[in-house]
Amino acid sequence: MNVTADRLVRSPHEPWFRQRPVVVLAVAALLYISVLSLRLFAGGPVDSYSLLYVFPVALVAVAFGLRAGVAAGLFAVALMVVGVAVPDVPLTPAGWASRVLTVLLLGFLVGDASDRLRRAELEKQRLEASALLYREAIEINDSLVQGMAAARWALEAGRLEPGLHTLEETLVEAQELVSGLIRRADMGNHVTTTAWSETPPSTT
Repeated sequence: MNVTADRLVRSPHEPWFRQRPVVVLAVAALLYISVLSLRLFAGGPVDSYSLLYVFPVALVAVAFGLRAGVAAGLFAVALMVVGVAVPDVPLTPAGWASRVLTVLLLGFLVGDASDRLRRAELEKQRLEASALLYREAIEINDSLVQGMAAARWALEAGRLEPGLHTLEETLVEAQELVSGLIRRADMGNHVTTTAWSETPPSTT
């Protein structure tokens, strides 16, 4: 009967982009640089290299959520401006709209979906922890009832010393079980609250 803090907030089967945020940022930076380089050195008036920014934007959004996804989209738009201004290759309004709206909407939608999924996982873990604590409480209750019943039978049979000894052992065991249960419940609530506070609120 053990509920650990790590179990409440992290699953051993989490995808790599949640376990290694530094790697995510490094890969995203490499993708940004690669796409910008293609646009500057191999691009033309009608190329679609700027649409490749969807890859780093999607990676950041799914790893860090809505706010990071929108920020990644805005950063991609800034790089698009650089990619157009430096070689002086103009884009039509339709060309700008198709590129800018694509990366911004992608960052928003993927980031929002990632946040919702993370909140759902936290809620599932909270419910599982509550169910486990409930089962532990039932086990404690059964243990206390059995101990009290044994002590009562001994006392009713005139076996005073064994009855008092059984009662004392039952009370000590109850104190230990309840104290452990309270500690684990407090730890679970603290960790879950911290995890919720680190998750951006829903925009809907």
